Amino acid sequence: MTDHEISGRRRRDGRRGPAPVTAEARTRRRRRALRGLVAILAIALVVSFLTKAFLIRSFYIPTGSMQNTLQINDRIIVNELVPDIVDIGHGDIVVFTDPGGWLGPAEPAPQEAGNPLLDGIRRLSGDPDATGHLVKRVIGLPGDDVACCDAAGRTTVNGEPISEPYLKLPPGVSRTSDFDFSVTVPAASLWVEGDNRYDSADSRLHSATAGTGFVPVDNVVGRALVINWPMNHWSWLGD
Repeated sequence: MTDHEISGRRRRDGRRGPAPVTAEARTRRRRRALRGLVAILAIALVVSFLTKAFLIRSFYIPTGSMQNTLQINDRIIVNELVPDIVDIGHGDIVVFTDPGGWLGPAEPAPQEAGNPLLDGIRRLSGDPDATGHLVKRVIGLPGDDVACCDAAGRTTVNGEPISEPYLKLPPGVSRTSDFDFSVTVPAASLWVEGDNRYDSADSRLHSATAGTGFVPVDNVVGRALVINWPMNHWSWLGD
């Protein structure tokens, strides 16, 4: 039957054309649409909450200590399977809670990217807002001897110079640190540094704080997996 044949059918009241939609029918349609919308939102919230709670979290970067790998106000996705299920490796970019005395006016903490709906669920579930976090690159694992600098100005791990193509150094500077150091990473700890080496309050600068610059593995929230915002910065974060 064509649309013309449908529209030309005679109604019970003798007039041609479709029967008018009653107020009751309109109400039923609105209720069905509302129920569908609520169901979609509920499913999306549950999936987002479970993913956020057990697999990934999103943080934004407030400083330039990890430039040029991470820019100020970048958003990153962090894999929370690290380190409980997946081991931490050399070169990984990790988010971790302040070991004690690292954060101050010079280095604000990375914060979770805001989402009013998820924030509300997180508060109801007893998960507080993420504060007191830092993001750095893992240079030394437990038992490693980390030192700087060799004759060529490079950082060494267990006596071998490491390749650091990600570094941002001042013009004309080749040394990977502006001062010498030599440490042995204790068990269950990490030695971390920023890619913007001359503008990063990392393990090198915290020898007088709790942990003497070492980050407990238990403080690691996860490994940075991808830059997801802004779109023109999108990239995977390998080691």
